[in-house]
Amino acid sequence: MSVHTSELPAPRPSPAPPRHRAARAGTALALLAGCNAMVLLDESMVQIALPGMSQGLGLTPVGLGWVINAYLLAFGGLLLLGGRMGDLLGRRKVFLTGVALFTVAAALRAAATSPDLLITLRALQGVGSALAAPSALALVLSMFGEEAARKRAIALYLAVGAASTAGGLLLAGTLSSLSSWRWVLLLNVPLGLLILLLAPLVIEETRPSRGRFDLAGALVSTLGAVCLVFGLTRAAEHPWTDVTVAGPAAAGLALLLVFLVIERQAQQPIVVLRLFSDRNRTWAFAGTFAVQGALIGTGFFLVQFFQQFAGYSPLLSAVALTPVAAAMITMSGAAVWLERRLGPRTLLLAGAVLLITSNVWLSRLTADFGYWGSVLPALLLFGSGMAFCVVPPAILATTALHSDEAGAASSVHNALQTVGASLGLAILVTAGTHAGRDAEQTLPAGASPEQAMSHVFTQSMSAGFLTGAGFAAAAFLAALFIRPPGAAAARTSHP
Repeated sequence: MSVHTSELPAPRPSPAPPRHRAARAGTALALLAGCNAMVLLDESMVQIALPGMSQGLGLTPVGLGWVINAYLLAFGGLLLLGGRMGDLLGRRKVFLTGVALFTVAAALRAAATSPDLLITLRALQGVGSALAAPSALALVLSMFGEEAARKRAIALYLAVGAASTAGGLLLAGTLSSLSSWRWVLLLNVPLGLLILLLAPLVIEETRPSRGRFDLAGALVSTLGAVCLVFGLTRAAEHPWTDVTVAGPAAAGLALLLVFLVIERQAQQPIVVLRLFSDRNRTWAFAGTFAVQGALIGTGFFLVQFFQQFAGYSPLLSAVALTPVAAAMITMSGAAVWLERRLGPRTLLLAGAVLLITSNVWLSRLTADFGYWGSVLPALLLFGSGMAFCVVPPAILATTALHSDEAGAASSVHNALQTVGASLGLAILVTAGTHAGRDAEQTLPAGASPEQAMSHVFTQSMSAGFLTGAGFAAAAFLAALFIRPPGAAAARTSHP
């Protein structure tokens, strides 16, 4: 009998047969994973649609940057609040509200007639993601309480997201070649409507926690995250010493320190600080944050490289990147199996080594590359490393929680992913920009404009991938501090 069924007041209906309960849980998991897929799919779609947006709405490069940044600012800034809302108001309610807002904004943006309207709708999508994403993962945790089942559910949840990235690239590339960018932006709408239609039928509401909102903590954490993400995204276009970079970043860090003080004193904090009292969970959070910088560069640099220097169409570029998702999907199941036998620490260490290797491999890519020998092996290593680095931190971050901590843990996990991706991209682009400027000073004599552009970009891309390898090395170091299962048991037995 499920937890939710046992909490219903008498008289209650006869419990459903195990087969029906399993089917219901499977459908619910599919819908929750579909939400994760919808969020991840959107980013790959938007990247493919950016050139069409630029031509159709007259967006400048700065405007195109804000199409991405408006979403990240809203998403990263409100994730903690979204997780707390799920705990206090009911996770299904907040989840469905987020999906509805995301879906409506996705539909309206396809009809946007001005850059300002498009950017505003992207920000609304970020708000929807901030409500839906932490509640979706928390619902998965509440549905699968048994450890082995929970680990399998998390792996499937992540694998569906990886598959959606591949599918989104292919669909967006096809529509971009055959039709308008506006049709590309509508790809998510049917999925959102399907979730809204079916989720109330198979996902039970969680019992709201008693309490009130930590409004001071919510306000300061949101402002701090927004300032920090804003400063980091500005670093892609301006020096780190620029006042529009250093100022917001410093203000964000200061506000986050104030947030910690508030949370220590709050009776019902928006983030339960005892989450960080668990050593393994804390280092899992650190690994989650660091590994994003090792992941973000592949799509950002390779899509440009394929289209600008290899002559690939948007569709062919998408096909060229699908081995990453294929390896991620295949190895996510293996990651759960290996995690049970080797432990999360060993698996995360192995994944970090694979990410270091693949980033260094791609840093040596030149304009006369051969896809099958130079790119494909690195992408397969990259996808495998991604599975090994994403599954263990997600499991560690959401293990041994009280019933009222699932939303907080999942929102912290998602917030670290978003802010880590923003930080990683800003640092990768900054490193690449500086390397590109240095490459301009060392151009071969008599180089044509095409050769000069290729030389500068490949040097920039190389620096970006080497920086990504540095992030993977940081994740490796974080994994070293995770206590192996045997050591944890020994510590418990012999305090």
